[in-house]
Amino acid sequence: MKKRQLGNSDLYVSEIGLGCMSLGSDEQKANEIIQTALQQGINYFDTADLYDFGMNEEFVGKALKPFRNDVIIATKVGNRWNDKKDSWSWDPSKTYIKSQVKQSLQRLQTDYIDLYQLHGGTHEDHYEETIEAFEELVQEGLIRYYGISSIRPNVIKTYLTKANIVSVMMQYSLLDRRPEEWMPLFEDKQASIIARGPIAKGLLSTRKLEKASPSIKENGYLQYSFRELEELLGQLKETFATRSLQEIALQYVLYHEEVASVIAGASRPAQVIENVQAVQAPGLSQEEWPLLRSLTTATQYNQHRS
Repeated sequence: MKKRQLGNSDLYVSEIGLGCMSLGSDEQKANEIIQTALQQGINYFDTADLYDFGMNEEFVGKALKPFRNDVIIATKVGNRWNDKKDSWSWDPSKTYIKSQVKQSLQRLQTDYIDLYQLHGGTHEDHYEETIEAFEELVQEGLIRYYGISSIRPNVIKTYLTKANIVSVMMQYSLLDRRPEEWMPLFEDKQASIIARGPIAKGLLSTRKLEKASPSIKENGYLQYSFRELEELLGQLKETFATRSLQEIALQYVLYHEEVASVIAGASRPAQVIENVQAVQAPGLSQEEWPLLRSLTTATQYNQHRS
């Protein structure tokens, strides 16, 4: 498995990481998925304290404990469950972040977190306080590096220019090319994109389009109507007949040097293997990459711009 440097850090992450949100609540099945990922050469695992009220972190920590020195664990903070645990609120305060990191460490059964990410962000946040919290956690040795998970341009710009983040997790795929607008800034600040949703809710996978969710059938996906999706996916299959949709989707995202890793979820071991095979396929040629760009639409974020 090839690895890429995460920003300007000394972390080298596998080109595909395991998004742990979809592991589920069955510990045995979750462990099977994680073990498959390890066997396939994945060293990067992404979770969050929000997932399953912390149980996800517990599963990940227990499964990875024997391999702790060989893996990179990323988790997130900032979303605060209410007492009833039926909704959460946003809390990027220094007090909350520094209290929650200790709970995440306990659940993950580790002394340090490789990458601690702010799980969201708004332009109204007191970002100086948030940055101060992460910087202190680095100094205290509880985290090695920090980043954010956001698609809001004003938040991304603030943290890339004001903080020592090494990464931004962003939704990025052939069907959602909005992050490309920000790639020059990532290069300039020596930070990386961690691409989540690279197969666009399964639209760019081996799953048939007929099995798309009712919402997608009715409303389409981002700027694409369902009819436009049918036409585009048909074109992609015909034009790239020797490759799977999954393969060209993941290879397109990884074609960009600003991307350190694609994060793909899996609800069963076979999905992990499929994703790894797609990542390990030959990279896009100089002819394939511009062709994919011509067939798809480049858009920009319309909201949360300063």
